[in-house]
Amino acid sequence: MAVHNPSLFSRLPSGSVPRTDPEVVPKATRRQFSAAEKLRILQEADACTQPGQIGALLRCEGLYSSQLATWRRLRARGQLLALTPQQRGPKVVADPLAEELASLRRENARLQTHLTRAETIIDVQKNRQGKGNVRLSNGGVRAEVLH
Repeated sequence: MAVHNPSLFSRLPSGSVPRTDPEVVPKATRRQFSAAEKLRILQEADACTQPGQIGALLRCEGLYSSQLATWRRLRARGQLLALTPQQRGPKVVADPLAEELASLRRENARLQTHLTRAETIIDVQKNRQGKGNVRLSNGGVRAEVLH
């Protein structure tokens, strides 16, 4: 969108049309239209009866005729949701079975760790009867019998 420079108005001869600022925006942005805007433009295009009115509307809105045709097709199919801007890229579909499998695998790994520790403790208790001191290392996973 062009911005008018207020200092230009003072230098213009009377009756002249002010020009827009020729400075280029550093980063272009993609225009996105909401469903309401698309429907409004479609209604205005449907109301055009004279030749050239649709072209003038498209120039005024800064659109191409292909965009108007696409929006009309989507409206005819009843895909009102399709008129809203969609997220680009692959769609993420959450698979409930995959999530449950991952959860069960995590729980299985946790239980295996607990089982290993419990077996180590039982072995230590068996070996401790009548033997020297016992030292547990690495969080109780490995035991050494000291004499």
